[in-house]
Amino acid sequence: MATHGKRYKEAAKQVDPKAKYKLDQAVEVLKKLPKAKFDESVELAFRLGVDPKQSDQMVRGTIALPHGSGKKVRVLVFAKGAAAQAAKDAGADFVGFDDLVKKCQEGWTDFDVAVATPEAMQEVRKLGKVLGPKGLMPNPKTGTVTDDTAKAVKEVKAGRVEFKMDKAANVQVAFGKISFEAKAITENAHAVISAVARAKPATAKGRFIESCTLSSTMGPGLRIDTGEFGEN
Repeated sequence: MATHGKRYKEAAKQVDPKAKYKLDQAVEVLKKLPKAKFDESVELAFRLGVDPKQSDQMVRGTIALPHGSGKKVRVLVFAKGAAAQAAKDAGADFVGFDDLVKKCQEGWTDFDVAVATPEAMQEVRKLGKVLGPKGLMPNPKTGTVTDDTAKAVKEVKAGRVEFKMDKAANVQVAFGKISFEAKAITENAHAVISAVARAKPATAKGRFIESCTLSSTMGPGLRIDTGEFGEN
């Protein structure tokens, strides 16, 4: 732990905790900070000005990352017939129906995203207790319940990420790796902030994004000035 502590302190010296950085400036600083021994993820953390107890103020959505997430995404598809074949051709990691439903019922969740056809959902719904808590349940709102399984698989593999607010009105989104070029990190981050800003519920009053912080897995946070996204 001592080495992590030392490296973190060195990094923290280069970050002004009171400053609000423009996005491209923040990425520039982030790239110059001392690195960990592995390729850290880069993430944004948002504190939102909504009441999480109100169901009409739930914030969730999906983001197509222009440069992908840098993470290998394992996709499972519940489908039969032509939709199953299309999913296989598009590069899905696991494709099946009764066999996969049974496997999941037994507690298997060794995948990152699940896609299902509307027809398959009649059975997949029974997996709510297994998939729900892990955020793996297919959902029409996030494009993972669809007859066009090939499109869904390709989008997820290319770097489409989901976001969902937690019970304390926070949203965290990992959107790339520290090894990405600064331009790619900036463009991915721009896509994330824009998507979260667009997800503002109609009933939310006042300031929506209360704070937005950029960081790598092991590094200090940099506060982002969200004024350029219409949030002052």
